[in-house]
Amino acid sequence: MSGGGTGGHIFPAIAIANKLKERYTHADILFVGAKGRMEMEKVPRAGYPIQGLWISGFQRKLTIDNLSFPFKLVSSLCKARKIVNNFKPDVAIGTGGYASGPLLYMASRKKVPTLILEQNSFPGITNKILGKRVDTVCVAYNGMEKYFPHNKLKVTGAPIRKEILTLSTTREEGLKHFGLNKKEPVLLIIGGSQGARGINTAIEQNLDAIAALGIQIIWQTGTSSFKDAENAAGKSRFKANIRVTEFIYEMDKAYAAANLIVSRAGAIAIAEIVAVGKPAIFIPLPSAAEDHQTKNARSLSEKGAGILLPEKEAKTKIITEIKALAESAEKRGQIIKNLAAFKTDDATQNIVNEVDKLINKNR
Repeated sequence: MSGGGTGGHIFPAIAIANKLKERYTHADILFVGAKGRMEMEKVPRAGYPIQGLWISGFQRKLTIDNLSFPFKLVSSLCKARKIVNNFKPDVAIGTGGYASGPLLYMASRKKVPTLILEQNSFPGITNKILGKRVDTVCVAYNGMEKYFPHNKLKVTGAPIRKEILTLSTTREEGLKHFGLNKKEPVLLIIGGSQGARGINTAIEQNLDAIAALGIQIIWQTGTSSFKDAENAAGKSRFKANIRVTEFIYEMDKAYAAANLIVSRAGAIAIAEIVAVGKPAIFIPLPSAAEDHQTKNARSLSEKGAGILLPEKEAKTKIITEIKALAESAEKRGQIIKNLAAFKTDDATQNIVNEVDKLINKNR
């Protein structure tokens, strides 16, 4: 397994690994990540071994990292070849991120059955390159033939963690975990695994006004914005109702506690919100490739299944949108009802079925 850099690559990979372990109880699963990236901590925490490659992305401008990129690439290809030779996998799976390029490339050269997952409506450069070499390309959206060979495509959906897909955590358990009360509604703010500066800035500037609505707040900031957010919460007269955290591991508890959500609009974030059926305000990352997060969010907002708020308007309009959603049970109920149309089969199961086909085909 290889997927990393962001939670949108890591957590689908872990979800697939967990489902594979259910089907193949004695399977040996090895992850391959990029040294220094978040997968090197998140994957072992999920219970899987991981090896790191010395690899990073190629920037569009001249940087020191770009000068070292050829050396990193050669080093990573050599180590990936060694890993494949030693581990002798029956199948190799990539979910995006720097490390998946060298690993899947070497696995395909060694005639190992290969599968990649592209959960966004616009593929990353690694998956674009790998799509020509691998056996199967699993996608979450229709119309991906413009990026990948049509005969390799399988529309499976975007895999999410089992505890979120089948959310059984009660609201009381969620509230207790975060030390919140039952009387007031809870706003969950999530900017992705690394946080979202645009969302964090908008929340920080409106923090007291949001809390003054009688709303409790769970605010996941990412590392870079954590100190500023923590300071802002500490100075707030409503600080007793605000929980600031760099990262939330128990997302099932956060979703269970939440009455409404502010979120980025990556494929996995949307898939999770659809699965748990919570009303959300989506603030897409404006720099996302081909503006795919806006397209993701618009697919819901046009059907009344969410609210789309451009980041450039967030500072001035976020309080209005939160207030309108918090104060209207009818509006929240309508969004929840409309979200039901977006629910799909278990995407993780669909992907594991494709892995099965690859393994059995080569036996």
